[in-house]
Amino acid sequence: MVEDKKLSVVIPMYNEEESIGALFDRLFPVLEDLRIPFEVICINDGSMDSTLQILQEELKRRPGLVVVNLARNFGQHAAVMAGFSEASGGWIITMDADLQNPPEEIPKLVDEFRKGHDLIGTIRDARQDTRFRRFASKITNRIVSRISGISLHDFGCMLRGYSREVVKGILDNPEYRTFIPALATFFARNPVEIHVRHEERAVGESKYSLLKLFSLQLDLMTGFSMWPLRILFFVGTMMAIVGLVAAAVIVALRLYYGPGWAVEGVFTLFAALFFLVGCQFFALGLLGEYIGRIFQAVRKRPTFILEWVKGPETQTKKVLRSIP
Repeated sequence: MVEDKKLSVVIPMYNEEESIGALFDRLFPVLEDLRIPFEVICINDGSMDSTLQILQEELKRRPGLVVVNLARNFGQHAAVMAGFSEASGGWIITMDADLQNPPEEIPKLVDEFRKGHDLIGTIRDARQDTRFRRFASKITNRIVSRISGISLHDFGCMLRGYSREVVKGILDNPEYRTFIPALATFFARNPVEIHVRHEERAVGESKYSLLKLFSLQLDLMTGFSMWPLRILFFVGTMMAIVGLVAAAVIVALRLYYGPGWAVEGVFTLFAALFFLVGCQFFALGLLGEYIGRIFQAVRKRPTFILEWVKGPETQTKKVLRSIP
């Protein structure tokens, strides 16, 4: 068994004014029952509603609450990185604010920390999402796992545990629009996955549209694998061979049947041409994704900008700092 450490719970928030009260009413009793030092770090990611005002009010009556305010909306990845940069615990747990990750499941992750695991992934049981979303998630999980070589069964669950050493590795090696759970696997020595409950969103709507989910999967594939480029190479090679064979057949048939046959086959040629042009645009888009990632990494622009931090032991800190 591992000696107990301070627990940091990192919660990114964007327009969660309706969820905060219910979240804290369930979360803090669970953490207090653990009887270990803890802190709850809530990151306001440029919310447009009263999320920030509610968090400031909660500071007055919630011991252990830390509020991190970002200068503007930077996205969930940046908000989690900001929370990591402020976390002081030896064990760090991330979760969503919408209560789809039940706070009552946190003791399961703490038990795994006590067993010596440094990275705790979770698999959602009986997911409370639409049938289409569950099906799409299942397919993308399998594809991404095969392509990236990262053994995670549920890429989409936010409830995860990280040791201080794993978080330090992530902060010391920031990547442009990376997928934090996948990046963490490179620094973990004793990872584990456990099953957790999943609940319906208490109030409000999900901030992840299908377009954002697709973008996340694309980031994961292009950020952790070269296989998309290799597949593109193999497909291009096969298309080139098929094109040469088709050209030879067309020339032979033209010589055999005469010019009239060639004119009659013009639509077939156009169809083949459009197909090839479409494949070229696909290839250019994929190459552009990789080149864009290189461009963003070379510029070294900050992932986020902290405006201020408020905690129970400190006054408001104007920090205006970032992680490149």
